[in-house]
Amino acid sequence: MERIRLSTVVYAPPETVFPYLQDFTTYPRYAKHLSHVDIDGDGGVGTHYGLHLAWWKLTYTARSRVTGLTPPHSLEWELTKDIDAHGEWRIEPATEADQPASRVYFEAAYDPHSASEDVVSLPRFVSMGWVIRKLRPRLMDEARRVLERLVADIEGQRREVELTVHEMP
Repeated sequence: MERIRLSTVVYAPPETVFPYLQDFTTYPRYAKHLSHVDIDGDGGVGTHYGLHLAWWKLTYTARSRVTGLTPPHSLEWELTKDIDAHGEWRIEPATEADQPASRVYFEAAYDPHSASEDVVSLPRFVSMGWVIRKLRPRLMDEARRVLERLVADIEGQRREVELTVHEMP
């Protein structure tokens, strides 16, 4: 299993931040390669999501499920098909410059080799290994983009966020 764990500060209390993380349907505004999200459930534990991704010549729908929910501090999830992965959004109260703030953590553990060649319809002469090697360096760029856009939504204006990398493959 490989693991990615990042965090950043958001200038809002956890009670304000949590609903943004729980509403997966807004994630296409944050992620460059996420076109739309289907939902089956009320957003609570057991809710299933279809995350429709497109990158290069590839399209894929990741199937995920909320496995744990402790508002306003934690949302745990797992992928339910094709790739062995699970993770958590975690929010801890913080004080930055004498204003309410939260430290938002994103953590994902995944086995990149758990995806078989037939999970995604690959062009001729393109292997899953090649795709994994191309995607791995883009993870940090995408994480930064998602967190910057999320912070802008919550705070009401764009700013450069400082990402703290706690763990990276």
